Amino acid sequence: MPDPGDAPNPHSLLQLIWLASPALPVGGFSYSEGLEAAIDMAGIDSEARAADWLSDQLHLALARADLAVVAQAISAWQCQDSERVAQLNAWVLQTRESAEFLLQTEQMGRSFVEWLKLHHADAAAAFAGLPVTYPVAFAFAAARAQATPRDGCLAFAFGWAENMIGAAVKAVPLGQSAGQRMLARLAREIPDAVARAVLLSDDERQSFTPQLAVLSARHETQYSRLFRS
Repeated sequence: MPDPGDAPNPHSLLQLIWLASPALPVGGFSYSEGLEAAIDMAGIDSEARAADWLSDQLHLALARADLAVVAQAISAWQCQDSERVAQLNAWVLQTRESAEFLLQTEQMGRSFVEWLKLHHADAAAAFAGLPVTYPVAFAFAAARAQATPRDGCLAFAFGWAENMIGAAVKAVPLGQSAGQRMLARLAREIPDAVARAVLLSDDERQSFTPQLAVLSARHETQYSRLFRS
């Protein structure tokens, strides 16, 4: 039985729910992270195929890269280790595999920082001179909410899942019930993905999804599209 002491306090929990909300004004809804290109070019044309695609993306891409960064950045922010934060932020910028993926993390990062300035007096100083990325900005907010790396990653992953399900429902297209079934599957898989991500060292962290990168690059010139990536 879980130890009640492992649960976040109510304030922290509400802050994490807020951070995971797709209503947060950072523009996550405008990106499909290659899914729209996969629908057009790789046969992702049903609930089952879209669900498998997103599950693979969770485990092969998100868990090995951005979730690991979020976990490590939360600890760095809590320790006020600005050098470590800068290193993690630089890694994210250096490992985006397409122009669209780079655009996404930079735009969402900037928007997140602007939102943070409304709620944290030290946000502007914390990000001064830093070309901030979304995972590092999210980690700042999670750290200020006194979240553990695991809980911060759970919130980050669920926010990602909701945005991606929204993209799939619009672009495949699918019904709302199908979207909820897919979200339920991702919610079941997210804890295992997070459990692996928080244990990754710098040497084990990686961003290498060549087929996804190709689809993302092809999306830049896709004839008709709803999303920015």
